[in-house]
Amino acid sequence: MPPEKIAARFPCPGCAADMRFDPATGGMKCPFCGQTQALAVPAEGNKVPSHGFDEYIAAGASKLQPLTGQALEVSCGGCGSVVAFEPPEVAGLCPFCGAALVAQAKAADPLIAPDALLPAKVPKEQALTEVRQWLQSRWFAPNALKRVARPEGINGVYLPFWDYDADTGSRYTGERGQHYWETEYYTETDSNGNSQQQSRQVQRTAWYPAAGEVERHFDGVLVAASRAVAEAKLNALEPWDLESMCPYEPAYLAGFKAQRYQLELPDGFEKAKGNMQKTIAQDVRQAIGGDEQRIDNLETQYANVMFRHLLLPV
Repeated sequence: MPPEKIAARFPCPGCAADMRFDPATGGMKCPFCGQTQALAVPAEGNKVPSHGFDEYIAAGASKLQPLTGQALEVSCGGCGSVVAFEPPEVAGLCPFCGAALVAQAKAADPLIAPDALLPAKVPKEQALTEVRQWLQSRWFAPNALKRVARPEGINGVYLPFWDYDADTGSRYTGERGQHYWETEYYTETDSNGNSQQQSRQVQRTAWYPAAGEVERHFDGVLVAASRAVAEAKLNALEPWDLESMCPYEPAYLAGFKAQRYQLELPDGFEKAKGNMQKTIAQDVRQAIGGDEQRIDNLETQYANVMFRHLLLPV
């Protein structure tokens, strides 16, 4: 089992208050005296490891661990999300549905630990300003929506994602369509009632059997592990700046919340397979060639499957 991330308090060297992660500077900042402190860079730099999918599935619960040594979590009775946070952060409102998180916070349950995190870039004050400006353009915004523009209504939250790599080999059978032209004759009646024979060129398609194999390596197939946010809205946030990801460090959660994944690792891979199949089908059509293609059967084998658990900010 990998070593557990222990989240000590982050005391301010100036006033001993708890520091929080500051998106504006990318380091820690005291909300009381304003003193800042840089985050330590890990010895391995920004290299983010991947894990063998089959190894994790076989190991089961023995590979699970808490988010950090001090992380707390609470379940939302409104939308069912499980939200984790680092003391001294408090539960407050659910960042997904806005309901008050009234359940008693408890120590975070074990999970597949995050491997990397994309640090938040938008400070809370900037987010509040932008939301309020947007609301001013909405004349008939309901009061419930206007409450979001209050300081307690804006929450920085990290959403869980699975990131998969895989080698694929696919066998297919289908048909290749070749276009050709035929002359077609027909009879047409003119305005005087006279019949005339006419001709025209008509496109036809001849179909020929096709079969073969295609291979492809997939790198970084991203699957949202949250059901609290509509998939279309998450897709609208792409592309994520994954090149700026950092190895997971509990300090990034100071002042933020993180959602526990709602889509388990195996289910996430099934969804990733669906995304891969779209690309594989394009490869098959290209391999079949011709003017049109039909895919009758497509069977794919997956090997060297690797994954990472990522936290991305909203």
